Amino acid sequence: MAIINIISRYALPLFISVILIYGHMKGVDVYSTFIEGAKDGLTTAIRIMPYLVAMFVAIAMFRTSGAMDIFIFTLTPLAKAVGIPTEVLPLIIMRPISGMASLGILAELFNTYGADSLVGRVASTAMGSSETIFYTLSIYFGSVGIKDIRYTLIAALIAEITGFLVAVAICTFMFG
Repeated sequence: MAIINIISRYALPLFISVILIYGHMKGVDVYSTFIEGAKDGLTTAIRIMPYLVAMFVAIAMFRTSGAMDIFIFTLTPLAKAVGIPTEVLPLIIMRPISGMASLGILAELFNTYGADSLVGRVASTAMGSSETIFYTLSIYFGSVGIKDIRYTLIAALIAEITGFLVAVAICTFMFG
């Protein structure tokens, strides 16, 4: 355990030092390059700001309108039939939309059921095997100006559903 503490303490400073030394050895003006990258990052942040605001407003509307409760009510019989713990349905619904909201739901599940319960383990595994699809699509596609996402959303949703089902199956097999 002591070696892990040492590695974690010095890994980032060592990594940054190696990059700076390598850049200097190659004759790169590291500071100017860093400033140019920071300018580009700021430009990108400003360019994606409308997409972020739109996504946050949509998430707030989804949660406060009661749409999530309707989804949970609608999906409960299917979840029971497939063997998904119904307690994780809010997480399954919110995870593709918002990472922060799904982390809040995960913390609530841990507080209610415990991290070592089947619900806690399914929720943890589902969080690790899924992505915030709508957030990611709106940021990445919006930052480069792509309006037609084509089949990306369908493929991402299929992967998301597969990840959740496999998480439930593995946790049920291992811990259920």
